[in-house]
Amino acid sequence: MKQLAGALLAAFAVLQPVSAAAPTYNKDIAPILDAQCALCHRPGEVAPFSLLTYQDAAKRAALIATVTQKRFMPPWKPEPGYGSFQHERRLTDEQIALIANWAKSGAPEGNAKDKPAPPVFAEGWNAGQPDKVLTMGNGHTVPADGPDQFVCFVVPLNLEEDSYIRTTEFRPGNRRVVHHGVIYVDESGAARKLAAGSPDGSYPCFGGPRVTSTGIVAGWAPGQIQEAGDPQLSLPIKKGSDLVVQIHYHPSGKAETDTSSIGLTFGQPPTKGRTSILMVDTDIDIAPGNANYLVKTALTLPRDVEVASVFPHAHLLCKDMKIDATLPDGSVTHLVWIKDWDFNWQGGYRFAQPLHLPKGTRIDLAYTFDNSDANPRNPSHPAQRVSFGEQTTDEMAVGFIGVILPTPADVAPFQRDMRLATIERIIESGDLGALRGRIPGGGANLQRLMKTFDKNGDGKLDDAERAALMEYLKTVIR
Repeated sequence: MKQLAGALLAAFAVLQPVSAAAPTYNKDIAPILDAQCALCHRPGEVAPFSLLTYQDAAKRAALIATVTQKRFMPPWKPEPGYGSFQHERRLTDEQIALIANWAKSGAPEGNAKDKPAPPVFAEGWNAGQPDKVLTMGNGHTVPADGPDQFVCFVVPLNLEEDSYIRTTEFRPGNRRVVHHGVIYVDESGAARKLAAGSPDGSYPCFGGPRVTSTGIVAGWAPGQIQEAGDPQLSLPIKKGSDLVVQIHYHPSGKAETDTSSIGLTFGQPPTKGRTSILMVDTDIDIAPGNANYLVKTALTLPRDVEVASVFPHAHLLCKDMKIDATLPDGSVTHLVWIKDWDFNWQGGYRFAQPLHLPKGTRIDLAYTFDNSDANPRNPSHPAQRVSFGEQTTDEMAVGFIGVILPTPADVAPFQRDMRLATIERIIESGDLGALRGRIPGGGANLQRLMKTFDKNGDGKLDDAERAALMEYLKTVIR
């Protein structure tokens, strides 16, 4: 009987599933950390500690498991399935589970033979040696603590003639405090006036550059890699233009200084057109306590485009942002969806492959804001009424969409068509006051146009009157 019992127990043991061996750092975890974390978590970078060695990772195993399960790290906001982007820093569910299992198992190191070669990072300029290097200020001071700073530096290009920029690479001077940077072009000289009298050519700018810009040239955030420029898409820059560089500084716990720089390479005239679409809704009025305030705007493309990138932007109260494209056949192409917007981790996203959107495609922007006391990111307690504006306590609902056109000659007509489409949408909404600054002559001309095209004198424009006004504006807007 004892022999039979022993045989049965042995057979039963064979039928039991063999517990999988615990994952180890060398075989399972190091490849993940090297690929998705080490770009920032290494000496001299913006992250507060390094993750290049087993010792670095093992003593923080529980922390790493927690922040990856919450998807707080790595910082990648777009939802999977809503746009496919270059250099995504998103962990799979399997990778997150692997990290959790490793931490729960005591963070074993494993066999040294399984450890991958340490990652190699480019030193200096990622896009190659620049033709021109420009610095920002002469050592901007960031205090040890206190609120984050948003500073715009005016960087004169001092071009002797109209030129073509192939690559624009932002290089943070002090990665311990530089959180991100965005580069704009100012052809008007308005930014110089804002910085007049500043010892380092800067001025405060929370929501944006505070000047009318021709668009975002480039941006940088921790973990972002600057690619070599496409010679087909070099950016025309007019003589006398300035770059305006907005830098977000985050105190590190001790006083720091920063002198960041920009590396430019120049090329030949582009063979394709490059411009951007600005989607914005200024009609924002969020009552205190409203936890689900929805802002929506839309536009219809006047011609075929290739969409290269998307840069959604709002301030502190936004919690959900989505931009979709509905094609003429009714199919939907998702551009981006961020379910947990965080102003501190904003950025631009370049598609893995440009998206073709045909003429007649409608692009919809929908942002949701939480102006309740329950929102930990609300800067006002108790909550206050919030409207559109540049300040920290104001709000915005903006989407920059980078587009590529067949030739450079297509850019100006496309921009004109987009201006006319925006004006037509405003006219249809009835909010004619929003036309100020968008039509020649401003407010006085707007009143004259109303009198001219309001044929029945009822103080508003019907369908026929709006159509007539649009036909006139097409002849005066360039």
